[in-house]
Amino acid sequence: MSAFTAAAPRSILVVPTINKSLDVDAPSYVLAALPVPVAEKGYYVFPVNTTKYVLEQEGYYEGERIHQQPTESLAKLFGADAVLYVSINRWDAQYAFIATTVTVDFDYRLVSKDGTEIWNENKRMQYSPQNNNNAGSPLAMLISAAISAALVRAAPNYMPLTQQANHQVFVMGVNPLPDGPYRKPVVK
Repeated sequence: MSAFTAAAPRSILVVPTINKSLDVDAPSYVLAALPVPVAEKGYYVFPVNTTKYVLEQEGYYEGERIHQQPTESLAKLFGADAVLYVSINRWDAQYAFIATTVTVDFDYRLVSKDGTEIWNENKRMQYSPQNNNNAGSPLAMLISAAISAALVRAAPNYMPLTQQANHQVFVMGVNPLPDGPYRKPVVK
């Protein structure tokens, strides 16, 4: 916490993610879900689409390459106090007969403009939709569960799980991001 207090970030640059999963759309979804919880904690968050565009103009198209750049140069390019790096370790749906389990796993690192890591966290979440239809025959329930699992497997919805993971990491977690200078007090 002393490094975080010393850095006293007011603005955070969220850079494109590293994708270690097989889903090519995962980085876009994760990048879209990051600014809201960080801004709600009281920080100015540079618009992610503008950030991505500027980085592409500088020749940085992939998250891996961006994460390899010195934090100092990225922060200076935008005038940011800190840079948020996120890695997607898992983003998949595993199907097993009548159940599908959707899993997301992220590493978060916040680095100050001088290159000092000031906060980090990891979050892994799973979701297994349950068929709560207890009415009817066991065969009908089995068929219904199999159809539900197949639908989730065919088109898993990662966004609610991603948003929940980000909220838990930044707001409610064991090691949440400290409140920023723009955080408004909660009025009860």
